[in-house]
Amino acid sequence: LPWNELAFFATKVGTEIAGSVPLVGRALMGYLRGGEDVTGATLTRFFGWHVALLPASFTLLVALHLLLVQRLGMSEPMGARGPLRSMPFYPGFLFRDAILWLGVLAALLALCTFFPWEIGAKADPFAPAPAGIRPEWYFTFLSQSLKYVPPRILGIEGEKVGISAVGAGAALLLLVPFLDRRAARGEPSLLFTAAGAVGLAFLVLMTALAYLKPY
Repeated sequence: LPWNELAFFATKVGTEIAGSVPLVGRALMGYLRGGEDVTGATLTRFFGWHVALLPASFTLLVALHLLLVQRLGMSEPMGARGPLRSMPFYPGFLFRDAILWLGVLAALLALCTFFPWEIGAKADPFAPAPAGIRPEWYFTFLSQSLKYVPPRILGIEGEKVGISAVGAGAALLLLVPFLDRRAARGEPSLLFTAAGAVGLAFLVLMTALAYLKPY
């Protein structure tokens, strides 16, 4: 959205990664970009998502979450002792959440006021990517992981295999509440706990390597 060098090339690389998805990659990349290349149409499309579609989606998810809390109650940690605590949604729960949201908003406004983020150099679509540029920290693990993937794996382009593996891992993470039947019964689940620890260690390691190893 800032249309600076980092935003432009991060969008270009990110949409190219989406284009590596088997079967639907090209169509997905065209949908994300609003065309063949990253242009003003891409900026307009991303702006519309950020100010309309994403906030509306988050609002619906929060409303669904609150509805499920009202119907099913809050989950308790495994091994919790004593009687379950209860609190009326209004005013207790609503006011507590409002105080938290206002505190986060105040902290965000303070950061924006006293430590404003520089917009950076304006993007030039015809210029090559600056030396040493890397994506934002929450995507560095992915770009660093792809550096270790061989060019070909069993006759398939290595980048496509890597992207498919990351997508499968994300899908598995979303399905954990449905797959982990032991946790649903209130029992410890060592397999999923170990898998989560390994995944978290992998993310931390790849992120650290991205910043410690020069390009």
